Amino acid sequence: MWTLSYTRSYITIMSDLYQGFTSSAIGKQITKMLGLPAPTRLERYVAGAPLVDGTVAVGGRGRLAESLTGILDTLGIAGVEVAPGATPGDGTTYKGLVFDATGLTSSDQLVALRDFFTPLLRSLDTCPRVVVIGTPPEQVEGGERLAQRALEGFTRSLGKEIGRGGTVQLVYVADGSEGSVASTLAFLLSPKSAYVSGQVIRIGAHGSAEPGTVTDWTRPLEGKVALVTGASRGIGEQIARVLHRDGATVVGVDVPQAASELQAVMRELDGDHLVLDITAKDAPQRIAHHLTTEHGGVDVVVHNAGITRDRKLANMAPSDSANAGGGDRFEQVIAVNLTAPERITRELLDQGVINQGGSVVGVASIAGIAGNVGQTNYAASKAGVIGLVDSLADELRDGITINAVAPGFIITQMTAAVPFATREVGQRLNAMAQGGLPVDVAETIAWYASPGSTAVNGNVVRVCGQMMLGA
Repeated sequence: MWTLSYTRSYITIMSDLYQGFTSSAIGKQITKMLGLPAPTRLERYVAGAPLVDGTVAVGGRGRLAESLTGILDTLGIAGVEVAPGATPGDGTTYKGLVFDATGLTSSDQLVALRDFFTPLLRSLDTCPRVVVIGTPPEQVEGGERLAQRALEGFTRSLGKEIGRGGTVQLVYVADGSEGSVASTLAFLLSPKSAYVSGQVIRIGAHGSAEPGTVTDWTRPLEGKVALVTGASRGIGEQIARVLHRDGATVVGVDVPQAASELQAVMRELDGDHLVLDITAKDAPQRIAHHLTTEHGGVDVVVHNAGITRDRKLANMAPSDSANAGGGDRFEQVIAVNLTAPERITRELLDQGVINQGGSVVGVASIAGIAGNVGQTNYAASKAGVIGLVDSLADELRDGITINAVAPGFIITQMTAAVPFATREVGQRLNAMAQGGLPVDVAETIAWYASPGSTAVNGNVVRVCGQMMLGA
């Protein structure tokens, strides 16, 4: 994960500075003349606002075609069916497009994508959301498998074309999981997914094919208990705030050095806290005991705590050497970022502390997918988090799920001063030409945590604005 360290007001100034320039009259001229990226200010969800402020056009012919508008209606989203090749009337705009491609069974039928999208793309509002629904290629054969696999190239390319703060996703829905798409559509069509684009999500591929019950889509976590490690600041604090907004009682965990900050955040959220080092030998047992005795179990477990100890591997001395001052850099990062989440998860599962339909979420990183110079230890730990998801997705029972987020360039307070040039490259090297915010990671985790997402299992979703390289 890329991170920055500034005060919150300074973060806001720095994140808006380039955008402010490109939106000015002279900035627009210079940007166009030099071919510079012109990022659109992203819309983000505000509590109490509708999920979608506008109309979503629905098309395609497949397993979900007849039910999509009804699903959108239950979410309070206005949906309208649009025939292939139909041209919108003058002034008609759409906030989102959903295409059911599960009916495409051969490569020559892929032209249906063009027939639906091409007439509509110029009628999209700012920050539009596009979702293509397909069938997992591994579940079909022959020409149908080709057609369904082709959807990945289509959606990822469209994500880099769409512009204006738009996002494009592919959702593979396993046969029998058609009734489990509501929570995912609620996330992907709303501003909650502002910095998520070009992703491939599988529903019903592992474990349960049925969704849990959501009685209130504005507070889907009402009555639930959520554990968040590293909750005192940065991304962890924002995760705690979003889960609280969605109705959860939050139990924040952090190290003794951050105790005062942690307590302040948890008091504000009317939550609970536990101060400990998650790498301590007895940490998993202490966490399990606290959750059991104080809360009767836990519904959401978020492994957010993480550290960086960057240095090129050639200069990273082993722990028993004083050479280059690099001792323990490798061990510490692996212990905090990977071994601790693995041990804590195993303990909570073995003791039955995670309630039926619970959710485990690991915070990985784009570095664990693409690698990064000077971060062999960090990248290994974050790739290992993805491995934890892979290893447990088919093992879990009682409707418990495990997924991961992989943040890209997220502007946080976690680390100190990144040089200007490095910061600019990191922020612009994605389809949205800007950095993300901690809330973007938090919203993705809240989607995983929703009871309506029990068929969303074994996924790794990148929160990176569709980074151009390595992912």
